[in-house]
Amino acid sequence: MAVALFLYAYSAIALPSLLHSLVMPAFWLVLVVLCFRSLTSRPRAVLALPVVALVAWFATMLLLGPRA
Repeated sequence: MAVALFLYAYSAIALPSLLHSLVMPAFWLVLVVLCFRSLTSRPRAVLALPVVALVAWFATMLLLGPRA
């Protein structure tokens, strides 16, 4: 999740739109909360959440890009 943090933070700073500044960092925070809540009960599922975060970031950047 730390690698995804840098991508989400960069897009929030570099791309001045509502999607990049508020929605995407909020989505990352939701994923971090899910990681912390399911760390003890499902540790293998926690390994998939950074992949989900990276795929969601790349999909958002490719589909909407800076014009969002």
